[in-house]
Amino acid sequence: MGGDHHHHEPPYKVPDYRVFKVDAKSPELVHIQNVLAEKGLKDPWMRNEVWRYNRDLIGPQTWSNRWGRLMFRKFHYGLALALATVGLEMGYAAATGGNDHGHGGHGGHH
Repeated sequence: MGGDHHHHEPPYKVPDYRVFKVDAKSPELVHIQNVLAEKGLKDPWMRNEVWRYNRDLIGPQTWSNRWGRLMFRKFHYGLALALATVGLEMGYAAATGGNDHGHGGHGGHH
């Protein structure tokens, strides 16, 4: 309890927040900053999140980029699992002597 005894590193490296500032390279954060300013508020921690939105780091954000990243980020894992499932089903059907499709082997329709 209270520490990382296995010394695993995160899968990404968070850049130093002092390198970044909220500017035109992160328009989402500029918008949030403006909305807060209208209400007389300020988020002093927003600079810590600039690396997630900075266009120099993540590239241009279009609808198709966002959709593609959302839908196909782990697509290859899903495809591999689907193919493995089909292969196991076919192997099981061959090992049990055919496809009775859950009819108990007595054939015919009810």
